[in-house]
Amino acid sequence: MAADQVSTGTRAVESIRTTVGSLVSPASERQREIRRVIALCLPFSVLLLFSGVFPLTEMFRISFSESRLVTEGFTVEYYRTMVTDPYYRNIAFNTLWFAAATTVTSICVAVPVAHALEKYALPAKSVMLTVLSFPNSLPGIVAAFMIIILFGNTGILSNVFAFLSGQSRIDVAIATSVGGLFFAYIYSMIPRALLLLRGTYAEVNTDAEEAARVLGATPLQTFRYVTLPQIKPGVIGAFILVFRTGLAIFGTVLILKGLLVWTLQIDRELAQGFNIAQASAMATVWFVFVFGFTVLMLRYTSAEVSI
Repeated sequence: MAADQVSTGTRAVESIRTTVGSLVSPASERQREIRRVIALCLPFSVLLLFSGVFPLTEMFRISFSESRLVTEGFTVEYYRTMVTDPYYRNIAFNTLWFAAATTVTSICVAVPVAHALEKYALPAKSVMLTVLSFPNSLPGIVAAFMIIILFGNTGILSNVFAFLSGQSRIDVAIATSVGGLFFAYIYSMIPRALLLLRGTYAEVNTDAEEAARVLGATPLQTFRYVTLPQIKPGVIGAFILVFRTGLAIFGTVLILKGLLVWTLQIDRELAQGFNIAQASAMATVWFVFVFGFTVLMLRYTSAEVSI
């Protein structure tokens, strides 16, 4: 047994030595290609290790700590709390249904816009694209502030609705309600869906669409039976991208507080009593869910959506 272990160790050392040697002095084109790939990816790999893998590992370890303030002992109490406590179950439910609702709405809005942008020669198209993509560069706090300006107690649209309905401005203001948060979410998510859908539309076979129209299909039938199957990978990819965004949004919900969702509760765990173990457990569940969801859904699309 000992001799086998020594032999295995020797072979492993020899394998590592051979690999390092091939990288330092490559003898074939394949080895030179591997060396180039490693050199190109090395800066990001180092960053991923120290700013991604290490913090995640530490967060996972903290989530099993018996102490709320320091890392010591081992317990699954914080995970059990998330499963058994109705408070946390409601937060998880709120997070999922709200992210799903805003995702579906965003895609339903983005598909016809992408169709119009790619199928028709629109005037000032570059200006339109700039305006449509602008929310991608806005922080969530700014998006929340814009919703307050529109739908707050003294908001522009609140004044208009109050005038038309005869109600007070406070009664019609929805900035800090679920409705206000809904508008803030889709404002940030529609441009992300558009980004992916436009790329998919660019690859649609227009000859098949023209053939369908020649055979008598209406524009709606052409879209239903010819275009939609072709953009299906982009729609699924947009769903993955936008749904993940909906789960991750924090700045907007921090300001508007229209609904208690997972990211906001993680902030509360840290801000109210610094319950770092519970916050780590929640962050771990969030990460595992999003990663697993992405890996699973990528099986149903060929669209380029990064994990």
